[in-house]
Amino acid sequence: MRTTDEHRTPADDEEAVATQLRLRGRVDLVDSSPAPGAPGTLVAGVDVAYDDAGGRLAAAAVLLDAAELRVVHSATARGPVPYPYRPGLLAFRELPAVLEALSRLDARPDLVVCDGYGLAHPRRFGLASHLGVVTAMPCLGVAKNPFGFHHGELGAERGARAPLLDPETGEEVGAALRTRRGVKPVYVSAGHRVSADAACAHVLSLAREYRQPETTRLADRLCRDALAAPG
Repeated sequence: MRTTDEHRTPADDEEAVATQLRLRGRVDLVDSSPAPGAPGTLVAGVDVAYDDAGGRLAAAAVLLDAAELRVVHSATARGPVPYPYRPGLLAFRELPAVLEALSRLDARPDLVVCDGYGLAHPRRFGLASHLGVVTAMPCLGVAKNPFGFHHGELGAERGARAPLLDPETGEEVGAALRTRRGVKPVYVSAGHRVSADAACAHVLSLAREYRQPETTRLADRLCRDALAAPG
């Protein structure tokens, strides 16, 4: 898999933050993602599971046909946790294994959906943005909680959304999006080469039966299975 910038694990938090600040200027929010659910489009979901006691992790990449939500290929990568847990620096724990799993797919995705954040991040450079900048692929983030951001009321119907806002600046960083009627929303943010509106449209297209998009559900299951596998 071609990358635009070699990923390196930082020596400390100061270097990690400096890397984020340096790379975030490359984020492109002009949408160049495929049409949601378009026939022939390949969408990858990526996720990571951790064995905290053993200091190991497993990443999974699941490639789906966007129209049928059919699995085309999948791959995993396992290894040691390369960086300690720090709020806002999750990408440095997950990127090496995620990049390895993506490189093992037999086709390059047209879009990558991360279990995490893009612009909805203290420095506006979450995993979906970092992965997008490094790989030049359109990426978006879908999270289960709002990570300190907030939103107003949104309707109970599927497709209802409300801006996700930074409580200090009022900046819009994503959206709370209802994918099933009456069910808690997910939190969507653009990562790279995907607009906010397109990110929400992709998530709705990928979440036809469950709260989470199918990309996230399948990648979550696969990385957990890979972590539990012997060897």
